[in-house]
Amino acid sequence: MEEKIKKNEGLNISGKTVYGIAAVLVIILFLAGLLTQILPRGQFALDENGSVIPGTYQEMPDYKLPIWKIAASPALAFTESTAVTGLAIIAIIMLVGGTFLILDKIGVLKYMMAVIVNRFEKQRFVLIAVMTFFGMFLSSTAGILEESLTLVPIAVAIALAMGWDSLTGIGMSFVAVAFGFTAATFNPFNIITVQKLANLQIFSGLWLRLIIFVVVYIALTAFLILYAKKIEKHPEKSPAYETDKVVRERYPMDECRKTLAQENVARATKVFVVCLCCVLASTLLSFAMSVIGARTGSEVLTTIGGYGSMGCMALFFPIGGLLAGRVSGLRGKNLFKAFMAGVRTILPVIPLIVFILAISYVLDKGMIMHTILYKLSSGMQNLSPYVVILLMFAFIALLELFIGSGTAKAFLIVPLMSILCDLLGVTRQSMVITFCFADGFTNLLYPTSGMMIIAIGMVGVSYKNWLKWSAKLFLLVGAISVAFMMLAVAINYT
Repeated sequence: MEEKIKKNEGLNISGKTVYGIAAVLVIILFLAGLLTQILPRGQFALDENGSVIPGTYQEMPDYKLPIWKIAASPALAFTESTAVTGLAIIAIIMLVGGTFLILDKIGVLKYMMAVIVNRFEKQRFVLIAVMTFFGMFLSSTAGILEESLTLVPIAVAIALAMGWDSLTGIGMSFVAVAFGFTAATFNPFNIITVQKLANLQIFSGLWLRLIIFVVVYIALTAFLILYAKKIEKHPEKSPAYETDKVVRERYPMDECRKTLAQENVARATKVFVVCLCCVLASTLLSFAMSVIGARTGSEVLTTIGGYGSMGCMALFFPIGGLLAGRVSGLRGKNLFKAFMAGVRTILPVIPLIVFILAISYVLDKGMIMHTILYKLSSGMQNLSPYVVILLMFAFIALLELFIGSGTAKAFLIVPLMSILCDLLGVTRQSMVITFCFADGFTNLLYPTSGMMIIAIGMVGVSYKNWLKWSAKLFLLVGAISVAFMMLAVAINYT
């Protein structure tokens, strides 16, 4: 086994992508700090679960976040409880980086790609439909997101082997997962949490959410297939045409097919796939625990279920990579060096995660989010239910720019939004799907989405080209969202 780690192995995050998004995040951090100095400060009282108590808003005219705390927010963000999630994400992406370099070095990625391409070579577009459904189903039901990063490099390599581009690969992996949040059916974060906070029966209103899932799935699959056909005929029209040349060189199909005859790579692949299946099984188990916790009122089970899939990924995925490396003959210092080299490939993304945490810290400590929520709720009085639900959608979508966690947004706005729904003629169930729509596909839109940054950075796609490619898709799903929200109001959806 060759000891030297090649520069182009593993997850090589594009510096161009990182620098561009870092600049945007710095601007957002500056604007967030400016808002804390301009807007009135205030806060609602919170209940024992951390939810907003309607009618308890009070202004705090004597309070203002010190300028030095805004400047030091990248460090101070790690003094808050929310930093735990950020640290968990950083740890996971580092483990993913280390694992993927090992898999790349020993040929597992090439082997898996060749197997899948051989299976679907004569049913090319069936592959898009299958992978898109797989991603959407897992996130719509079990709420996976971070775990989907493991699928992106494989999906991109497969897409290139099929004659498409890296954006098609991201579309049938990470985009599919994000859209599963949009079309959530049993998602413990977007459904269980929101319905509990809105005092609705868990999983009630499922019939319409199932229809939404089918419509969003058809729309996304059709978009990806039409785009893939276009790229087959005119590959130069891809926004990722230049950057894809490097990735194609890493995974030439002839070389990939040669790995099919390598017994050690085949055995290593089986080891890794077993561990990947453990991750998926653990994800489903975590989902079951979330459901049981929600139905029984057990906060312990709900918490374990919420973070269990992330923990299992952090455990089983690198174990699978390390064992696969040993099976293929990469051992001792060479195995450790390969893993650490993979970790280094992912390090450029970590400062971006820190900036995202800093933005959340400034907005939280600046005491302006509750003020914005209070002003918005006051301004909705005497409006049409159709206008109200659109304003809710716009507000939640904008809030996603600053608060990426769906659970955190739910605790902040759902209790107050629920009261507004009762007063303004919108059913609480309609608010649930509005929350899912606004929280779901915006995970792919804003530079404050750490997972999106990593996904496009893996294949060197700039944020500008990402928006260029996804603009029509965002408009399509936005139109679907509006149509279903209007339908929910019209039929008094319960």
